[in-house]
Amino acid sequence: MTILEVKVPDIGDFKDVPVIGIEVSPGDTVKAEDPLVTLESDKATMEVPSPAAGVVKEIKLKIGDKVAEGTLVLLLEPSRGMAVSPRQAQPGATAAAPAAPPPAPSPPKAGGGRPAPTSNLKCSFSAPAPVATPPPSARPTSA
Repeated sequence: MTILEVKVPDIGDFKDVPVIGIEVSPGDTVKAEDPLVTLESDKATMEVPSPAAGVVKEIKLKIGDKVAEGTLVLLLEPSRGMAVSPRQAQPGATAAAPAAPPPAPSPPKAGGGRPAPTSNLKCSFSAPAPVATPPPSARPTSA
């Protein structure tokens, strides 16, 4: 049986952040990215998401506990064949097979070195139409 240690991810330079909510109980089945606990700093409220689908085995925190990056939140038994989210994988944790790395970004296309747009908006640019110039015989001459 593989057990995954779920820890508080990088939450910036915050230390002693209080736990204000525990969103799961032992025995609960969770999906990847489901909220597990809620933290509240003086600047923001943050949810710690599940790194994988699975069953919550043991919760290591209680409301009011103070946490920082790397604090053990709970133990999770990942679902069979489920990969761990690379965003939440913690060094030293026992985990399911690692997820495939994200694809490498494609190189920019020729034409100005601008990267391709990343939104659903479609833009097109065209060169301005050439200005017609009269033939040399029709040009006025200056005297």
